[in-house]
Amino acid sequence: MTDFHARTGNTTAFAWMGDAVYEQYIREYLLKKGSSNVEKLNWLDIQFVRADGQAHVAKEMVASGFLTEEEEHLLKRARNHTSTSKPRGASPMAYKWATGFEALVGWLYLSENKVRLTEVLEEAIRITEENHE
Repeated sequence: MTDFHARTGNTTAFAWMGDAVYEQYIREYLLKKGSSNVEKLNWLDIQFVRADGQAHVAKEMVASGFLTEEEEHLLKRARNHTSTSKPRGASPMAYKWATGFEALVGWLYLSENKVRLTEVLEEAIRITEENHE
């Protein structure tokens, strides 16, 4: 895959990559917070990476104007992409929003836009933690 353009790239592939990038970032974040109890880490991790949580993050980022026009277009294009995957434990709409968020993360990572990727990931953490207070 060499097309990393937001308007033409494969959003499914972006989401596949974004899922892994987000999972790793969250795991590192949680470990750095100081916990080493794996059961607790798994429980905390789920709050961030489950489809409902990612959908909430994506909707907040769109509603607040946090995303650039290009980022929002990519997220919505990925969200609206017809999927053959069946969501587990989430509504189909939450799954679509989560896929959009993962596509955004994957695209930023593959585009090597590290500064913006970090901003998006940190904002996702802020939104998720604020939602669980």
